[in-house]
Amino acid sequence: MSFPLLTLTAAVPAAGAILTAAVPAARRTAAKWLALLFSLATLGLAAVVAVRFEPGGARYQLTESHAWIADFGVRYELGVDGIGVALIALTALLIPFIIVAGWHDADPQGTQTKRWRPTQGFFALILMVEAMVILSFEATDVFLFYILFEAMLIPMYFLIGGFGDRAHTGTDDNAAAQRSYAAVKFLLYNLVGGLIMLAAVIGLYVVAGNFSLTEIAAARASGELEMATNTERLLFLGFFFAFAVKAPLWPLHTWLPNAMGEATAPVAVLITAVVDKVGTFAMLRFCLQLFPEASKWATPAIIVLALISIVYGALLAVGQRDIKRLVAYASISHFGFIIMGIFAMTSQGQSGATLYMVNHGISTAALMLVAGFLISRRGSRLIADYGGVQKVAPVLAGTFLIGGLATLSLPGLAPFVSEFLVLVGTFARYPVAGIVATTGIVLAALYTLVLYQRTMTGPVKEEVRAMPDLKARELVVVAPLIALLILLGVYPKPLTEIVDPAVRHTMSDVQQKDPAPEVEAAK
Repeated sequence: MSFPLLTLTAAVPAAGAILTAAVPAARRTAAKWLALLFSLATLGLAAVVAVRFEPGGARYQLTESHAWIADFGVRYELGVDGIGVALIALTALLIPFIIVAGWHDADPQGTQTKRWRPTQGFFALILMVEAMVILSFEATDVFLFYILFEAMLIPMYFLIGGFGDRAHTGTDDNAAAQRSYAAVKFLLYNLVGGLIMLAAVIGLYVVAGNFSLTEIAAARASGELEMATNTERLLFLGFFFAFAVKAPLWPLHTWLPNAMGEATAPVAVLITAVVDKVGTFAMLRFCLQLFPEASKWATPAIIVLALISIVYGALLAVGQRDIKRLVAYASISHFGFIIMGIFAMTSQGQSGATLYMVNHGISTAALMLVAGFLISRRGSRLIADYGGVQKVAPVLAGTFLIGGLATLSLPGLAPFVSEFLVLVGTFARYPVAGIVATTGIVLAALYTLVLYQRTMTGPVKEEVRAMPDLKARELVVVAPLIALLILLGVYPKPLTEIVDPAVRHTMSDVQQKDPAPEVEAAK
């Protein structure tokens, strides 16, 4: 039996969560350092997974398989392809920055006693989410994936509802009510999606007789397992609906602005840069691999929904007055690009979509965390409460600008490469959709530059005149993310080498080839 590296990669943050939660109430600083230590250990293990993965080798590597619920054919099966490796690396990379950025977000305030334990709980919940997300990227048993897909909602619910943003314009009671509303909405939307997926999982077991992704896919490819057309389409819709809620895709997106607006900035990053990637990842791993014909059947409708997400999300971002809700609507637009790239059914589109998941995670983390540092100084999320920040805090303004430029996919920064590949892949098969999607780029430039202009330029408002610049801890968070945005913008090869073989396997699953370029014959 090989060394269980994948299990260990998820077990370390899970153990860290338990130990962090057990730290005595008065030892808050020790709990923070313990959580950071375990997150760094997980990052080291993720690096080992990436190094040991062979892009030219088997589709699923570092596999583990053990009997779990034998009577129902449920197994503890793990394995990673290039897409899973990239997203595990993204998750493990972002969690230490999330922990450092949220270093003081759960500290007790006012008359709270020594028995108050928000700090331990806050960081323990973050580590628990990390463990579940990493394991979901590794799971090749459909039932195991479903359990993780649903279980991660519990710690996220408490992170949103119990540790909300302290920069609220209303009363304390109103702030608590808004946090509770956002947390419940997040939970209900995702639970409904999960329940529909559960019905589809049971249906898949009835048809296939087991839950193993690799066995079912192999049986489908060899012709040993055939599904009736209507059965396959219904099962596909059950899976896709749950993933579209998680992603989120219009019109199932409305929980995201509430959740990101009411959560702390680090938790908002955890939502959109980490947890939501499980939805788009699952579309590639499960929808296309298990239901190839149904995926092709649904593609036109999904492309239309993705285009609506791109344009609608960007338009609403333009009109936002709240900084965090603006980033949330921008993320809805970006997820539209990701889903469009997946279902364009071209190698460029799917490679671009996978890179987009990684690059969006880094760029959104950079922008949202700097926005969180800005909001914590002024105590307000409203754009109108800022002005002239670049004159009093130039480093903060500069990093905010780079994060914003990455969000609008400026050439030379990482998101440009992924967005370009998505558009190229979409143009090749759906040229009209590609043309419509480019409006999202124009709108992204509008909402990003207007946000920067209104907050950072112009006369210095009296309330921001004494605003301090980024401190050492904050620079430790922001500087590496910006360096990664630049590095992957000019040299994306390390990612593409890992991702491209997995994309070729996915294209083979749906029996699609890239359209041949149309070249006008020479006269």
